[in-house]
Amino acid sequence: MKQLIPVTIVTGFLGAGKTTLLRGLVERRQTRRLALLINEFGEISVDGALVRDGVGDDPQVCIQDFPHGLIAYGDDVLFVPAMRALAGRRAQIDHVLIETSGLALPTAVMELLQSAELADDFILDATLAVVDTPLLLSDRFEYGQQDGENAAATMFDQQLEYADVVVLNKIDELDEAALLQAETRVRRRAPKVRFLELAYRAQLDIRLALGLRLHQPTRTEHTHVFTPLATIPGAQAAPLAGQSRLNGHAHSGLGAHSHGLATHKHFHEQDPGWLSFVLRSDAPQDEEQLKSALLEAARAEPILRSKGYIRLRDTDNAVLVQGVRARLTLRADAARVAARRSQLVFIGYHINRGKVAALLTERTGTAWR
Repeated sequence: MKQLIPVTIVTGFLGAGKTTLLRGLVERRQTRRLALLINEFGEISVDGALVRDGVGDDPQVCIQDFPHGLIAYGDDVLFVPAMRALAGRRAQIDHVLIETSGLALPTAVMELLQSAELADDFILDATLAVVDTPLLLSDRFEYGQQDGENAAATMFDQQLEYADVVVLNKIDELDEAALLQAETRVRRRAPKVRFLELAYRAQLDIRLALGLRLHQPTRTEHTHVFTPLATIPGAQAAPLAGQSRLNGHAHSGLGAHSHGLATHKHFHEQDPGWLSFVLRSDAPQDEEQLKSALLEAARAEPILRSKGYIRLRDTDNAVLVQGVRARLTLRADAARVAARRSQLVFIGYHINRGKVAALLTERTGTAWR
């Protein structure tokens, strides 16, 4: 019998830190031969480049970008052929990792893994949902009065719903009480999550992420579904009294749930309110002016994510911009020479391209289009 190739899906909302976590897993892969599919909601690929920077020319890691949309959704004609190509190279691949965009649901991939085209070659190993813990604790995923608030909260809940493992990320400055509160909130919103893991310094033990074997193929007359293995303990969700136990592998909150086609289909429609655009500038930037302009734009417009590489006036190195709402970092990349043109991706709910371009142009004194 042909051995199935395990697939791990890494999901999570915009800016949760999926790519950084994934890069860490790849760097600590030991002898595993990995294939990565990286999906971004934007015109240009930033996350794929970040992972490639960490991998270099290692032939044991194959990376494929999926920009311009939502991986495995109805209009994605690339996903199945890409997976079929990986199946054809099965002798060189131990595990497939799929990073969904921050606005995609893992269920789309899960559904196609069960299809006739892929079910004989792949098996879902686990779905990991990465959470920006400080944002969770600051009520930024709560439902509110604004359409954007509700859209973000809905997407966040849907990504958690079918996760096997929730990874609490960006936790280095949080104390034990805050972690307990974060776990309580996750359990309340997604009681069927099996494990919670802590990712200090955006690092996750690869043994807790790959090879979990949480699903098994179960054939039915008309379709092929994955069902959870029955060996995971715990029927009631309850936060741990001592959060230190989470440093290992915390088990709680398992509720049986079937990853079948019928349970996933209703999720696979994209909310048209989510928008993305790229702004470009050919002029070198002043770091402080641009940072101030980006922060002002994030407060004025419902921008939930910004990222890209820019060119500064005082260095030849590219500078990576990473923004999550009004939280912004600029970091020089010593290994990357700056391109002539700065490019920034903006993602949000009903964001106005013209207003953001005008604000950046005015505040930086350079043209952004």
